[in-house]
Amino acid sequence: MSAKVILKAKRAQPFFGRHPWVFAGAIERVEGAPADGDEVELVSHGGNFVARGLYNSQSKINVRLYCWEADVPLDRAFFHSRISRAVQLRHDVLKLNAPGAGYRVCFSESDYLSGMVVDRYGDWLTVQFTALGLAKRREIIIDVLRELLNPKGIYLRTEKGIGKLEGVELHDQLLWGEPPPADLSIAENGMRFLVNLTEGQKTGYYLDQRDNRAAVARLCSGKRVLDAFCYSGGFGLYAAKAGASEVLGVDASEPALELARRNAAANELSNITFANADVFKHLSELVAAGRQFDVVVLDPPKFARNRAAVPEALKGYRRLHQLAMKLLAKDGLLVSCCCTGLIAMADLEELLAQVSVEARRDLQIIERRGPAADHPVAVTCRESGYLKCLISRVL
Repeated sequence: MSAKVILKAKRAQPFFGRHPWVFAGAIERVEGAPADGDEVELVSHGGNFVARGLYNSQSKINVRLYCWEADVPLDRAFFHSRISRAVQLRHDVLKLNAPGAGYRVCFSESDYLSGMVVDRYGDWLTVQFTALGLAKRREIIIDVLRELLNPKGIYLRTEKGIGKLEGVELHDQLLWGEPPPADLSIAENGMRFLVNLTEGQKTGYYLDQRDNRAAVARLCSGKRVLDAFCYSGGFGLYAAKAGASEVLGVDASEPALELARRNAAANELSNITFANADVFKHLSELVAAGRQFDVVVLDPPKFARNRAAVPEALKGYRRLHQLAMKLLAKDGLLVSCCCTGLIAMADLEELLAQVSVEARRDLQIIERRGPAADHPVAVTCRESGYLKCLISRVL
Protein backbone atom coordinates (compact mmCIF):
# COMPACT_ATOMS: atom_id res chain seq x y z
CA MET A 1 0.00 0.00 0.00
CA SER A 2 1.56 3.31 -1.08
CA ALA A 3 1.90 6.16 1.36
CA LYS A 4 -0.26 9.18 0.57
CA VAL A 5 0.68 12.82 0.16
CA ILE A 6 -2.33 15.05 0.84
CA LEU A 7 -2.49 18.43 -0.87
CA LYS A 8 -3.70 21.64 0.72
CA ALA A 9 -7.14 22.90 -0.23
CA LYS A 10 -7.34 24.47 -3.71
CA ARG A 11 -3.81 23.36 -4.63
CA ALA A 12 -4.58 20.31 -6.78
CA GLN A 13 -5.38 21.95 -10.14
CA PRO A 14 -1.79 22.12 -11.52
CA PHE A 15 -1.31 18.43 -10.75
CA PHE A 16 -4.60 17.34 -12.27
CA GLY A 17 -3.19 19.35 -15.20
CA ARG A 18 -0.17 16.98 -15.16
CA HIS A 19 2.55 19.32 -13.98
CA PRO A 20 5.14 16.96 -12.48
CA TRP A 21 6.60 19.03 -9.61
CA VAL A 22 4.93 19.10 -6.19
CA PHE A 23 6.69 21.59 -3.94
CA ALA A 24 6.54 21.40 -0.17
CA GLY A 25 4.33 24.49 0.06
CA ALA A 26 1.46 22.69 -1.69
CA ILE A 27 1.41 19.76 0.76
CA GLU A 28 -0.78 19.62 3.86
CA ARG A 29 0.41 16.31 5.29
CA VAL A 30 1.90 12.90 4.53
CA GLU A 31 0.08 9.72 5.56
CA GLY A 32 2.29 6.70 6.16
CA ALA A 33 6.05 6.93 6.54
CA PRO A 34 7.59 6.97 3.05
CA ALA A 35 11.36 6.86 2.82
CA ASP A 36 13.03 9.20 0.39
CA GLY A 37 12.69 7.65 -3.07
CA ASP A 38 9.55 5.66 -2.22
CA GLU A 39 6.48 5.56 -4.42
CA VAL A 40 3.54 7.62 -3.13
CA GLU A 41 0.02 8.58 -4.16
CA LEU A 42 -0.79 12.27 -4.49
CA VAL A 43 -4.30 12.98 -3.21
CA SER A 44 -6.38 16.15 -3.31
CA HIS A 45 -7.60 17.82 -0.12
CA GLY A 46 -10.99 16.28 -0.84
CA GLY A 47 -9.55 12.75 -0.99
CA ASN A 48 -9.44 12.23 -4.77
CA PHE A 49 -6.52 10.42 -6.40
CA VAL A 50 -4.42 12.80 -8.50
CA ALA A 51 -1.26 11.00 -9.54
CA ARG A 52 1.50 8.59 -8.58
CA GLY A 53 5.02 9.81 -7.91
CA LEU A 54 8.28 9.44 -6.03
CA TYR A 55 8.82 11.12 -2.67
CA ASN A 56 11.86 13.06 -1.47
CA SER A 57 11.75 15.06 1.76
CA GLN A 58 15.26 16.44 1.09
CA SER A 59 14.31 18.17 -2.16
CA LYS A 60 12.35 21.37 -2.71
CA ILE A 61 10.32 19.19 -5.07
CA ASN A 62 8.83 16.86 -2.44
CA VAL A 63 7.09 14.68 -5.02
CA ARG A 64 7.88 14.16 -8.70
CA LEU A 65 4.86 12.85 -10.57
CA TYR A 66 5.06 10.19 -13.28
CA CYS A 67 1.66 8.52 -13.72
CA TRP A 68 -1.93 9.77 -13.54
CA GLU A 69 -3.54 6.30 -13.53
CA ALA A 70 -4.40 4.96 -10.08
CA ASP A 71 -3.79 1.29 -10.86
CA VAL A 72 -0.38 1.60 -12.62
CA PRO A 73 2.63 1.10 -10.31
CA LEU A 74 6.01 2.65 -11.04
CA ASP A 75 7.67 -0.68 -11.77
CA ARG A 76 9.87 -2.04 -14.56
CA ALA A 77 6.93 -2.35 -16.95
CA PHE A 78 6.10 1.33 -16.41
CA PHE A 79 9.66 2.53 -17.09
CA HIS A 80 9.91 0.23 -20.11
CA SER A 81 6.76 1.79 -21.54
CA ARG A 82 7.91 5.37 -20.91
CA ILE A 83 11.42 4.90 -22.26
CA SER A 84 10.07 2.98 -25.27
CA ARG A 85 7.85 5.93 -26.09
CA ALA A 86 10.84 8.28 -25.92
CA VAL A 87 12.92 6.01 -28.16
CA GLN A 88 10.07 5.76 -30.67
CA LEU A 89 10.08 9.55 -31.12
CA ARG A 90 13.81 9.63 -31.88
CA HIS A 91 13.88 6.51 -34.05
CA ASP A 92 10.53 6.18 -35.81
CA VAL A 93 9.50 9.84 -36.04
CA LEU A 94 12.70 11.90 -36.13
CA LYS A 95 14.88 9.20 -37.77
CA LEU A 96 17.92 10.19 -35.72
CA ASN A 97 19.31 6.70 -35.16
CA ALA A 98 21.77 6.59 -38.05
CA PRO A 99 25.02 4.70 -37.38
CA GLY A 100 27.41 6.79 -35.31
CA ALA A 101 24.86 9.53 -34.59
CA GLY A 102 24.46 11.55 -31.42
CA TYR A 103 21.00 12.39 -30.08
CA ARG A 104 18.99 12.76 -26.88
CA VAL A 105 17.10 9.57 -26.11
CA CYS A 106 15.18 10.76 -23.07
CA PHE A 107 14.72 14.32 -21.86
CA SER A 108 13.44 14.36 -18.29
CA GLU A 109 10.11 16.21 -17.91
CA SER A 110 9.78 16.49 -21.70
CA ASP A 111 9.47 12.70 -21.88
CA TYR A 112 7.45 12.45 -18.64
CA LEU A 113 10.42 11.02 -16.72
CA SER A 114 11.27 13.94 -14.45
CA GLY A 115 14.88 13.84 -13.28
CA MET A 116 16.56 11.70 -15.95
CA VAL A 117 18.43 12.51 -19.16
CA VAL A 118 19.78 9.86 -21.53
CA ASP A 119 21.97 10.72 -24.53
CA ARG A 120 23.34 8.41 -27.20
CA TYR A 121 26.80 8.91 -28.73
CA GLY A 122 27.35 6.19 -31.30
CA ASP A 123 27.39 2.90 -29.38
CA TRP A 124 27.54 4.51 -25.94
CA LEU A 125 24.90 6.02 -23.67
CA THR A 126 25.29 8.64 -20.98
CA VAL A 127 22.74 8.84 -18.19
CA GLN A 128 22.23 11.76 -15.83
CA PHE A 129 19.98 11.54 -12.77
CA THR A 130 18.73 14.74 -11.18
CA ALA A 131 16.09 13.05 -9.01
CA LEU A 132 16.81 10.76 -6.09
CA GLY A 133 13.85 8.47 -6.85
CA LEU A 134 15.10 7.61 -10.33
CA ALA A 135 18.71 7.33 -9.17
CA LYS A 136 17.57 4.65 -6.72
CA ARG A 137 15.96 2.78 -9.64
CA ARG A 138 19.00 2.97 -11.90
CA GLU A 139 19.43 -0.81 -12.13
CA ILE A 140 15.92 -1.14 -13.60
CA ILE A 141 16.52 1.79 -15.94
CA ILE A 142 19.90 0.47 -17.12
CA ASP A 143 18.33 -2.92 -17.81
CA VAL A 144 15.59 -1.28 -19.92
CA LEU A 145 18.11 0.86 -21.82
CA ARG A 146 20.20 -2.21 -22.61
CA GLU A 147 17.14 -4.04 -23.92
CA LEU A 148 15.88 -1.17 -26.08
CA LEU A 149 19.14 0.32 -27.38
CA ASN A 150 21.78 -2.43 -27.15
CA PRO A 151 24.70 -0.10 -26.33
CA LYS A 152 28.30 -1.15 -25.79
CA GLY A 153 28.44 0.81 -22.55
CA ILE A 154 26.47 3.14 -20.27
CA TYR A 155 28.23 5.96 -18.42
CA LEU A 156 26.83 8.01 -15.53
CA ARG A 157 27.33 11.79 -15.64
CA THR A 158 26.44 13.94 -12.65
CA GLU A 159 25.31 17.55 -12.42
CA LYS A 160 27.12 19.96 -10.13
CA GLY A 161 25.20 20.61 -6.90
CA ILE A 162 22.67 17.82 -7.37
CA GLY A 163 23.80 16.07 -4.17
CA LYS A 164 22.81 19.08 -2.09
CA LEU A 165 19.54 19.63 -3.98
CA GLU A 166 18.34 16.02 -3.97
CA GLY A 167 20.21 14.37 -1.10
CA VAL A 168 21.74 11.74 -3.37
CA GLU A 169 25.43 10.90 -3.63
CA LEU A 170 26.40 10.22 -7.24
CA HIS A 171 29.78 10.12 -8.97
CA ASP A 172 30.69 9.96 -12.65
CA GLN A 173 31.32 6.31 -13.43
CA LEU A 174 30.80 3.45 -15.84
CA LEU A 175 27.47 1.85 -14.97
CA TRP A 176 27.57 -1.04 -17.40
CA GLY A 177 29.59 -2.48 -20.28
CA GLU A 178 32.73 -1.14 -21.93
CA PRO A 179 34.20 2.28 -21.06
CA PRO A 180 33.92 4.84 -23.89
CA PRO A 181 37.05 5.19 -26.02
CA ALA A 182 39.09 8.39 -25.84
CA ASP A 183 38.60 8.96 -29.58
CA LEU A 184 34.80 8.44 -29.61
CA SER A 185 33.20 10.58 -32.31
CA ILE A 186 29.72 11.16 -33.70
CA ALA A 187 28.46 12.11 -37.16
CA GLU A 188 26.38 15.29 -37.38
CA ASN A 189 25.16 16.94 -40.58
CA GLY A 190 28.07 15.63 -42.59
CA MET A 191 30.69 16.50 -39.98
CA ARG A 192 32.48 14.52 -37.28
CA PHE A 193 32.77 15.63 -33.67
CA LEU A 194 34.92 14.05 -30.99
CA VAL A 195 33.05 13.63 -27.72
CA ASN A 196 34.55 13.28 -24.25
CA LEU A 197 31.92 11.35 -22.30
CA THR A 198 33.93 11.21 -19.08
CA GLU A 199 34.98 14.84 -18.76
CA GLY A 200 33.05 16.99 -21.24
CA GLN A 201 30.39 19.52 -20.27
CA LYS A 202 26.77 18.41 -19.81
CA THR A 203 26.71 14.76 -20.93
CA GLY A 204 29.61 15.19 -23.36
CA TYR A 205 28.35 17.50 -26.11
CA TYR A 206 25.69 20.13 -26.83
CA LEU A 207 23.23 18.05 -28.82
CA ASP A 208 20.47 20.63 -28.35
CA GLN A 209 22.17 23.11 -30.70
CA ARG A 210 22.44 20.70 -33.66
CA ASP A 211 19.83 22.40 -35.87
CA ASN A 212 20.80 25.91 -34.77
CA ARG A 213 24.41 25.29 -35.80
CA ALA A 214 23.24 24.27 -39.26
CA ALA A 215 20.91 27.29 -39.53
CA VAL A 216 23.67 29.74 -38.63
CA ALA A 217 26.19 28.04 -40.94
CA ARG A 218 23.97 28.78 -43.93
CA LEU A 219 24.56 32.49 -43.30
CA CYS A 220 28.35 32.37 -42.87
CA SER A 221 29.83 31.88 -46.35
CA GLY A 222 32.55 34.47 -46.91
CA LYS A 223 31.97 36.02 -43.47
CA ARG A 224 34.26 36.84 -40.55
CA VAL A 225 32.83 34.85 -37.64
CA LEU A 226 33.32 35.12 -33.88
CA ASP A 227 32.12 32.12 -31.82
CA ALA A 228 32.06 33.10 -28.14
CA PHE A 229 31.90 30.25 -25.60
CA CYS A 230 32.74 27.89 -28.45
CA TYR A 231 33.38 24.81 -26.23
CA SER A 232 34.49 21.98 -28.59
CA GLY A 233 33.97 24.04 -31.74
CA GLY A 234 30.25 23.76 -32.53
CA PHE A 235 29.04 26.92 -34.28
CA GLY A 236 32.53 27.95 -35.37
CA LEU A 237 33.34 24.64 -37.04
CA TYR A 238 30.03 24.66 -38.89
CA ALA A 239 30.77 28.20 -40.08
CA ALA A 240 34.25 27.21 -41.23
CA LYS A 241 32.83 24.23 -43.13
CA ALA A 242 30.27 26.55 -44.77
CA GLY A 243 33.03 28.73 -46.21
CA ALA A 244 33.55 31.52 -43.68
CA SER A 245 36.58 33.63 -44.57
CA GLU A 246 37.85 33.38 -41.00
CA VAL A 247 36.54 32.03 -37.70
CA LEU A 248 37.70 32.80 -34.16
CA GLY A 249 36.49 30.56 -31.33
CA VAL A 250 36.89 31.76 -27.74
CA ASP A 251 36.51 29.67 -24.58
CA ALA A 252 37.94 29.61 -21.06
CA SER A 253 38.46 25.83 -21.06
CA GLU A 254 41.74 24.64 -22.58
CA PRO A 255 40.61 20.96 -22.60
CA ALA A 256 37.51 22.01 -24.57
CA LEU A 257 39.66 23.95 -27.03
CA GLU A 258 42.01 21.01 -27.46
CA LEU A 259 38.96 18.98 -28.47
CA ALA A 260 37.92 21.84 -30.80
CA ARG A 261 41.34 21.81 -32.49
CA ARG A 262 41.10 18.06 -32.96
CA ASN A 263 37.60 18.50 -34.41
CA ALA A 264 38.93 21.10 -36.85
CA ALA A 265 41.64 18.67 -37.95
CA ALA A 266 39.16 15.78 -38.25
CA ASN A 267 37.04 17.89 -40.61
CA GLU A 268 40.08 19.27 -42.49
CA LEU A 269 39.30 22.87 -41.58
CA SER A 270 42.14 25.40 -41.57
CA ASN A 271 40.16 28.67 -41.58
CA ILE A 272 39.51 28.62 -37.81
CA THR A 273 41.61 29.61 -34.81
CA PHE A 274 40.95 29.41 -31.09
CA ALA A 275 41.73 31.62 -28.10
CA ASN A 276 41.87 30.28 -24.55
CA ALA A 277 40.62 33.22 -22.49
CA ASP A 278 37.89 34.60 -20.27
CA VAL A 279 35.25 35.45 -22.86
CA PHE A 280 34.13 38.77 -21.37
CA LYS A 281 37.72 39.97 -21.06
CA HIS A 282 38.73 38.76 -24.52
CA LEU A 283 35.75 40.39 -26.22
CA SER A 284 36.63 43.66 -24.47
CA GLU A 285 40.19 43.33 -25.80
CA LEU A 286 38.87 42.72 -29.31
CA VAL A 287 36.77 45.88 -29.04
CA ALA A 288 39.79 47.86 -27.85
CA ALA A 289 41.80 46.52 -30.80
CA GLY A 290 39.11 47.67 -33.25
CA ARG A 291 38.30 44.17 -34.51
CA GLN A 292 35.13 43.70 -36.56
CA PHE A 293 33.15 40.58 -37.43
CA ASP A 294 30.26 39.90 -39.80
CA VAL A 295 28.74 37.22 -37.54
CA VAL A 296 28.94 37.06 -33.74
CA VAL A 297 27.66 33.96 -31.93
CA LEU A 298 26.99 34.22 -28.18
CA ASP A 299 26.34 30.80 -26.66
CA PRO A 300 27.19 31.11 -22.95
CA PRO A 301 26.54 28.47 -20.28
CA LYS A 302 23.61 28.74 -17.88
CA PHE A 303 23.97 31.96 -15.87
CA ALA A 304 21.21 31.36 -13.28
CA ARG A 305 20.14 28.19 -11.47
CA ASN A 306 17.49 29.87 -9.30
CA ARG A 307 15.26 32.94 -9.50
CA ALA A 308 17.43 34.91 -7.07
CA ALA A 309 20.28 34.74 -9.58
CA VAL A 310 18.25 35.99 -12.59
CA PRO A 311 18.99 39.75 -12.17
CA GLU A 312 22.74 39.10 -12.11
CA ALA A 313 22.38 36.71 -15.07
CA LEU A 314 20.62 39.39 -17.10
CA LYS A 315 23.50 41.75 -16.36
CA GLY A 316 25.86 39.16 -17.81
CA TYR A 317 23.77 38.70 -20.96
CA ARG A 318 23.49 42.50 -21.31
CA ARG A 319 27.27 42.97 -21.07
CA LEU A 320 27.88 40.27 -23.69
CA HIS A 321 25.45 41.88 -26.12
CA GLN A 322 26.89 45.34 -25.54
CA LEU A 323 30.30 43.99 -26.55
CA ALA A 324 28.82 42.14 -29.54
CA MET A 325 27.22 45.36 -30.81
CA LYS A 326 30.66 46.99 -30.85
CA LEU A 327 32.24 44.03 -32.64
CA LEU A 328 29.61 43.65 -35.35
CA ALA A 329 30.22 45.26 -38.72
CA LYS A 330 27.37 47.08 -40.50
CA ASP A 331 24.61 44.66 -41.51
CA GLY A 332 26.20 42.02 -39.29
CA LEU A 333 24.44 38.98 -37.90
CA LEU A 334 24.04 38.39 -34.16
CA VAL A 335 23.24 34.92 -32.81
CA SER A 336 21.95 35.15 -29.23
CA CYS A 337 21.64 31.86 -27.34
CA CYS A 338 20.31 31.52 -23.80
CA CYS A 339 20.01 28.18 -21.99
CA THR A 340 18.91 29.73 -18.68
CA GLY A 341 15.41 28.33 -18.36
CA LEU A 342 14.31 31.07 -15.94
CA ILE A 343 14.85 33.69 -18.65
CA ALA A 344 12.08 33.63 -21.26
CA MET A 345 12.30 34.39 -24.97
CA ALA A 346 10.44 37.65 -24.31
CA ASP A 347 13.08 38.64 -21.74
CA LEU A 348 15.86 37.98 -24.24
CA GLU A 349 14.09 40.00 -26.93
CA GLU A 350 13.56 42.91 -24.53
CA LEU A 351 17.25 42.84 -23.63
CA LEU A 352 18.16 42.95 -27.33
CA ALA A 353 15.83 45.90 -27.84
CA GLN A 354 17.41 47.84 -24.99
CA VAL A 355 21.00 47.11 -26.01
CA SER A 356 20.40 47.99 -29.67
CA VAL A 357 18.86 51.34 -28.67
CA GLU A 358 21.82 52.06 -26.38
CA ALA A 359 24.18 51.28 -29.28
CA ARG A 360 22.11 53.45 -31.65
CA ARG A 361 21.76 50.53 -34.06
CA ASP A 362 18.64 49.04 -35.58
CA LEU A 363 18.13 45.33 -35.02
CA GLN A 364 15.84 42.94 -36.86
CA ILE A 365 15.08 39.50 -35.48
CA ILE A 366 15.04 37.21 -38.51
CA GLU A 367 14.69 33.84 -36.75
CA ARG A 368 13.38 32.63 -33.41
CA ARG A 369 14.64 29.13 -32.66
CA GLY A 370 14.69 26.57 -29.88
CA PRO A 371 16.47 23.26 -29.29
CA ALA A 372 16.63 20.38 -31.75
CA ALA A 373 13.53 18.18 -31.97
CA ASP A 374 15.00 15.45 -29.75
CA HIS A 375 14.60 18.03 -26.94
CA PRO A 376 10.80 18.41 -27.07
CA VAL A 377 8.75 20.61 -24.74
CA ALA A 378 6.04 18.98 -22.63
CA VAL A 379 3.04 21.28 -22.86
CA THR A 380 2.19 20.47 -19.22
CA CYS A 381 5.70 21.50 -18.08
CA ARG A 382 6.76 24.36 -20.28
CA GLU A 383 9.80 24.90 -18.08
CA SER A 384 11.30 22.12 -20.23
CA GLY A 385 11.54 24.66 -23.08
CA TYR A 386 14.77 26.14 -21.77
CA LEU A 387 16.86 26.97 -24.88
CA LYS A 388 16.34 30.18 -26.84
CA CYS A 389 18.21 31.12 -30.01
CA LEU A 390 17.63 34.42 -31.82
CA ILE A 391 19.27 35.23 -35.13
CA SER A 392 19.24 38.99 -35.75
CA ARG A 393 20.47 41.43 -38.35
CA VAL A 394 22.19 44.49 -36.88
CA LEU A 395 22.15 47.54 -39.17
